[in-house]
Amino acid sequence: MMIRQMQAADIAAVAALEAQIFSMPWSAEGFADTLPREDVLFLVACEGDTLLGYVGVYCTSDEGEITNVAVAPAVRRKGIARALLTELKERLASLGIRRIVLEVRVSNEAAIRLYERMGFCALGTRKNFYEKPAEDAYVMVCQSEQ
Repeated sequence: MMIRQMQAADIAAVAALEAQIFSMPWSAEGFADTLPREDVLFLVACEGDTLLGYVGVYCTSDEGEITNVAVAPAVRRKGIARALLTELKERLASLGIRRIVLEVRVSNEAAIRLYERMGFCALGTRKNFYEKPAEDAYVMVCQSEQ
């Protein structure tokens, strides 16, 4: 498995995975518009030409906000999300970003456990953050020491 920065050639596969997983997915155009921004970092995990997963983050000052973490259903529970998050944290640290935040559905127990193992802790709840279906989100944060 290789983890690298997302490229324009990845957009169709990333948008297809996004549509497969999320009830309100980003469009290919949304990724295309966002990818060139200097305050955005998207990483993909691939084996050959096959997209396994991706993660995206918006960066402001010393904070990053994760937009989505997605892994293809056929390859879940193989450490792909952990590898993506590990690489993301290393890259953000090299940019001086010390705090990473994200929202996660309160029912997504597998993701919550992963985030906790990766050093995130819940700060609070955003009521009715998600639509389709409506659900609260935990706000989770990972803060580095430096």
